[in-house]
Amino acid sequence: MIWRSKRKLNKIGIDFDEILMDSRNIHSFDTQQFEGRIEQTISKNSVWLIGVFFVLVMVIFAGRLNALQIQKGDTYSVLSERNSLDSQIIFADRGVIFDRNDVELAWNIRTEEMTEFDHSLRAYTTSPGNSVLLGYLKYPQKDKRGFYWQTSYIGMDGIEKSRNDYLNGVNGSKIIEVSAVGDVTSENILNEPVHGKNLHLTIDSRLQSAMFESIKQLSEDIGYQGGAGALMDITSGELIVATSFPEYDGAVISDGQNSELINGYFNDPRKPFLNRLVSGLYPSGSTVKPFIAMGALNEGIITPSTTILSTGEVRVQNPYDKELYTTFRDWQEGGHGQTNVTKAIAESVNTFFYAIGGGYGNQEGLGITKIEKYIRLFEIGDKTGVDILGEVSGVVPNPDWKKKIFKGDAWRLGDTYNTSIGQYGFQVTPLEMLRAMSSVANSGTLVSPHVISDTALTFKKLEDDLSESDYEVVREGLRKVVTEGTGGAMNVSFVDIAAKTGSAQTGLGNKFINSWTLGFFPYEEPKYAFVILMERGPKDGTRSASFAMRTFLDWVQVNAPEYFDNTQN
Repeated sequence: MIWRSKRKLNKIGIDFDEILMDSRNIHSFDTQQFEGRIEQTISKNSVWLIGVFFVLVMVIFAGRLNALQIQKGDTYSVLSERNSLDSQIIFADRGVIFDRNDVELAWNIRTEEMTEFDHSLRAYTTSPGNSVLLGYLKYPQKDKRGFYWQTSYIGMDGIEKSRNDYLNGVNGSKIIEVSAVGDVTSENILNEPVHGKNLHLTIDSRLQSAMFESIKQLSEDIGYQGGAGALMDITSGELIVATSFPEYDGAVISDGQNSELINGYFNDPRKPFLNRLVSGLYPSGSTVKPFIAMGALNEGIITPSTTILSTGEVRVQNPYDKELYTTFRDWQEGGHGQTNVTKAIAESVNTFFYAIGGGYGNQEGLGITKIEKYIRLFEIGDKTGVDILGEVSGVVPNPDWKKKIFKGDAWRLGDTYNTSIGQYGFQVTPLEMLRAMSSVANSGTLVSPHVISDTALTFKKLEDDLSESDYEVVREGLRKVVTEGTGGAMNVSFVDIAAKTGSAQTGLGNKFINSWTLGFFPYEEPKYAFVILMERGPKDGTRSASFAMRTFLDWVQVNAPEYFDNTQN
């Protein structure tokens, strides 16, 4: 018997179906559909590998399912609930700003049409003259995803900035439940917002607008670049008017959308953002003369009856060449004749103040040291401490100041003469001159100007014991400014005005002038002090700041005559 071993033989040969393949048609096979290809069976190893893979996936999936739903099910259930809740800010409204008569000057607006905002917008009075004082603000800001990165209002200028924390409130928050399709199903407030506090100003917005309009009209008629004006209660320091021209639109700046107009504000050479009342420095001109007169009277250099002959000029001999003279002229050719102190104030006689300031002939002068003493006694050159942003201090010229500015140059008699009429290095703000004039009106009490009604009243008596009789002499001169002198435009029948006018040359080649009027009313029992400055007008301008004040006085007489009644509180 023949034994044959059984062993696995490798497949050799061709199956029957493969015999039927026609090699002549191979090029016509659709190879994408696997035609004309010999099929091979999948190996058992591949099947096992695939099976193991799926088993591992199921084991991992089951493990995670156990962790999520059994071991940590409660925790993830809470998290799932929270995923449907959204926290939102409830913006606090900013406090409203009122004038002294409870007229709204800045308030909040919100309508149903304002769907793009989650907060109120700021609105400002359209009455002119208030914008520079009130300022503007910046709104809460969102990022590109709609999330607020700045959640509060930010005051950027004026009262909005100086009292930002007071006006701002404290935002609240709420939880909103949202369905799977994004619908709000419920709302719950977590923290109620605390709205900002309202603020009352001492300003009368009616008078504010009236003075602004009078300054604006004169500027447009004559060509002044700008101006500032104020009216203050001399017993309390309350500013009834505190305005600056030109101005900007606070709502436009806050909104930030009108880029053309906003750029126009920033590029305007007239500087509409400058609060000229407290931040503008100007040569004082003749407005310092009443204070020079107070010093001369108090020092006994002159008496009310002292007269000095005004010929239109004084001449100072050159100490190195007796043939040479320096001439200091009066503004009126030919002079004013025999002049006492009240006439000198009324007609603004330069030669009189040259003599009592620096001395001339037999007339003794104060000298620069005492001139500075009395100017600073009335705190001219100092900040008033007003609750308005941006106040700057002025400059009172003296020998040390000259050495610093002019690199060691010595002080000369001519410098004293020019300082005596406010034409040398004086730089003052309208508000500090207003406060100084109020202290002449109330016989030596310096009050602190303020625009916030709840500001504490502060005042102080002047350090030197100036006599009441000297105040009366100076006040008489100020009244004559209006009845006989340079301020005749303010000589009205319905109230007695006392004032001092002034002008100061400015600009390259003294091409322009600044015009001042400064005073108080009623003359017999003063209640209010005022100031108007007209900035950078034509040198040959025919109308001064006094005309703007006259326009204002006429308006008050018709529309708010109670301000001429000294019995009001």
